[in-house]
Amino acid sequence: MQGSKVARDVMVRDLITLTPQMDLFDAIDLLLRHQISGAPVVDESHKLLGVFSEKDCLRVLVNAAYEQLPTTRINAFLQADCQTVEEDTDLLTIAQLFLNNSYRRLPVVRDGKLVGQISRRDVLRAVNSVEVPHGEPRHARLLYLSSLVPIDDAPFS
Repeated sequence: MQGSKVARDVMVRDLITLTPQMDLFDAIDLLLRHQISGAPVVDESHKLLGVFSEKDCLRVLVNAAYEQLPTTRINAFLQADCQTVEEDTDLLTIAQLFLNNSYRRLPVVRDGKLVGQISRRDVLRAVNSVEVPHGEPRHARLLYLSSLVPIDDAPFS
């Protein structure tokens, strides 16, 4: 059996990214145009600065109703302390992060630089794409989490 699937095996590499100087409403337009719920914010050297999501947009709009906005640049509103994963993080760990948190996506970094992103849907696609031997039921792909971790490396006994 092949080794555990990891982030690099299923992550999206061609990402829509935002810059910290980007105008809030331009960022919202970009998210809506590309039908995505959030995007990584990177500097000119592609260092990950945080994530800007629909939830952040809504927070800004609601807060603006009660307070004056000091700026419309997204660097004032992004989630700078966002959770990230490395390229070799296994999918079981990633699935557990999604389960334990409200994240929809996780930036994948190498030395602090953005190299990709993995979403809940990417994990589901990876599990659903696992081939099962002819005659085996489809749910066999989930037995022993074989689609995520080889049976010999299964985290549960």
